[in-house]
Amino acid sequence: MSLRQFEYALAVAEEGSVTAAAERLRVAQPSVSQQIRGLERELGVELFARTPTGLVATVVGRAFLREAEAAVSAARRAKATARAGADELAGELVVAAQMGFGTRQWPGALDALRRRYPHLEVTVFEEPSSAELERLCRRGVLDLALMAACERSPADAHRLGDEEFVVVLGPGHRQLAADRVDLRELAGESWVRFDRDSALDGVLLSVLGDSGLIPATAARVSQTATAVRWAAHGLGATLVPASAVPQGHEHLVRPVFPAVSQPVIAVLRQGAGPGETALLDLLRRESWTGAAASH
Repeated sequence: MSLRQFEYALAVAEEGSVTAAAERLRVAQPSVSQQIRGLERELGVELFARTPTGLVATVVGRAFLREAEAAVSAARRAKATARAGADELAGELVVAAQMGFGTRQWPGALDALRRRYPHLEVTVFEEPSSAELERLCRRGVLDLALMAACERSPADAHRLGDEEFVVVLGPGHRQLAADRVDLRELAGESWVRFDRDSALDGVLLSVLGDSGLIPATAARVSQTATAVRWAAHGLGATLVPASAVPQGHEHLVRPVFPAVSQPVIAVLRQGAGPGETALLDLLRRESWTGAAASH
């Protein structure tokens, strides 16, 4: 087996067809087909099943692809580390953030990293589910993850500070006259909420539950910016990390009582290289609410 076969299999799984995978990889379609057939012969199993909607990984195939993804990620990191010099670093970092966290801090840190290492490519994505984020960390897929601290947080996690949560209200809302909104004053309010398995929806349910409230759902969205904009149009209130509020909506934002905040941590992959370490250092230098500690 070769890493190229692993990469081909992962591309087929993601694209759902050999043709689309070949186009993405910029290779001939017969080459992809040959590599997949050779891999299946060597393993003695069928990795993909044909369905009306395309190729779908079998049960055995899904198990194999999880390990293949980890192997490809490890190879990519090894290559980047080998090419790293004192002032030159190339390769790719895969970074994930719990949705809404670090929105204000990411641009400055990434810009500084790009200027320091212009040949280092960073892929950043937001993950709404904290459980999925932790799973990706355990599998070694991520180079760095930014998330809220919890009972399952690794012992070697790096504390950056805190994210304060704020409520966003529609124009003319009576509670905008207050410096800090008592959540109990929002009884009967409709809420712009997030997907059911998202960490942000869990925060809303928890803090409202502590005040004896059950949120009525006006709508569910998948992005913090959308939640803020819809709340600003008067569809309902929403609760988001303060740094996730888009510019131009600050006048509709109020901190809440009781205050709601979550510690923000960064988790580095085991055996982190110079790129991940540099990004962590730059994130530390950004402005965070609350005092940051080393762990």
